[in-house]
Amino acid sequence: MQTFSFETLERENLGETVYARVAEALIKGRFAPDARLTIRDLAQSLGTSVTPVRDAILRLIQDEALVQKSAREVRVPVITLRRYREIRQIRLKLEGLAAREAALRAAAKDVEHLRSLIALNERAIADKNWTEALALNQTFHFALADIADMVVLRGILNRLWLQMGPLIAESYHEGGRAMIENHYAVLAAVEKQDADAAERAIVADITEGGKVILERLVSRHDVKAGTA
Repeated sequence: MQTFSFETLERENLGETVYARVAEALIKGRFAPDARLTIRDLAQSLGTSVTPVRDAILRLIQDEALVQKSAREVRVPVITLRRYREIRQIRLKLEGLAAREAALRAAAKDVEHLRSLIALNERAIADKNWTEALALNQTFHFALADIADMVVLRGILNRLWLQMGPLIAESYHEGGRAMIENHYAVLAAVEKQDADAAERAIVADITEGGKVILERLVSRHDVKAGTA
């Protein structure tokens, strides 16, 4: 397992808390694709017993956020080119819907929240703090579903990002500001309550920001095909 570690947990609602912590780490790219996770290491890092960690791992396997290679080996999945394209296509539709509804529902405080996330992300990128920048990018995307007040959609996006988090993290620093450039257009559309423009902007963000990821996956696919 990588050197990333968790804060020790309190005992209340331990099972849900363990799941939430590991899920958040995956969404925010704390673990790289194909990273090996062990229940004992996670339990030690979280300061808990192995039982809630084992339960969380099983749930994450069901969520397709982790894969079980053997009885003792659990890894972060390596997303294939085909799977990435499928997930991206779904994200374009669902996050487009979230952006539309956010534009129609956003209050002034919501607009300011989005603005502050962009400013913080710009600072993190300037400081080359890619961990923080990635987390802020994810928070911005989820904020749209929160502003839209679409709880079911938020849950679906959470599962998609569980799978995408490690892959986005792997390429985020290469994408740089391209990963957030369209966030300004999203912000402007939400502020103007222009649902169509908000949808177009988030679609452009996912498409253009994902070019680096797509290029990396195409390269891997070509290499694999060449050695097959």
